[in-house]
Amino acid sequence: MDRRPIIFLDSGLGGFPYGYFFHSRNAREPLICVGDRANFPYGVKSRETLVEILDSVTDRFVPEYNPKLLALVCNTASVTGLDFLRKKYADLPIVGTVPAIKPAVTASRNRRVGVIGSERTVEDPLIRELADRYGSDCEIMTIAAPELIEFVQLHYGSSSPTERLDTVKKYVDTFRSSGVDSIVLGCTHFLLLQDEFRAAAGEGIGIFDSMEGVCRRVEFILNQDGGKLRAGADSAAVVPLAEVTGEAPLEPYWEQLSLRFGFTLERHS
Repeated sequence: MDRRPIIFLDSGLGGFPYGYFFHSRNAREPLICVGDRANFPYGVKSRETLVEILDSVTDRFVPEYNPKLLALVCNTASVTGLDFLRKKYADLPIVGTVPAIKPAVTASRNRRVGVIGSERTVEDPLIRELADRYGSDCEIMTIAAPELIEFVQLHYGSSSPTERLDTVKKYVDTFRSSGVDSIVLGCTHFLLLQDEFRAAAGEGIGIFDSMEGVCRRVEFILNQDGGKLRAGADSAAVVPLAEVTGEAPLEPYWEQLSLRFGFTLERHS
């Protein structure tokens, strides 16, 4: 039985839906979702700068919490810093977030798949590599949407349902006009707009994300070697923790989302 926590790390709000989904299936596992609000956004930073940020952030949280597993629930952090962190923490299992290209390509009838995410994510060669691996005949159309990531991070809580749908619709319409019939949400922040993406897409376009795939990978590692990393079946359910970096006052919706997803919210300066 291993009662050490699992850390989910994201640049901000994107960790909430991933953490909630994992916790709903693994309520006995201690979980800490780190929202690195102090360094938001990740996607517009240079590779070198982001690696330095990830180095600094993990230097603070890994020694403090001694986690049994670290998950980068952030596409940008994963494509940029996963290899670096795995070398740095050779004894710590680390899971990255990979855009859900495989199911999107498999489902596409038009053989045109759209990927929306940060600049760093959609420009990474991994997108094309995954497409070639699972469907070399499939055309990939990418949209870098830093302004949509900012919308979620800064305005999600104060926006109306209509504003959210209108904000998403223009991206979906761009994909639709190009014949795309499968859209990959390549930023974890976009999971908070999943309903809006599905509503804007209608029945003709599939929406895909990596949330279940990431959580299944974490569960696979926990279950290895007879489940030696598991908290144990006799452990009581625990309330997950959300740690937010930075000293600036939090927008009210951080508390609202914490309550919605069942997290205890704490600041980490």
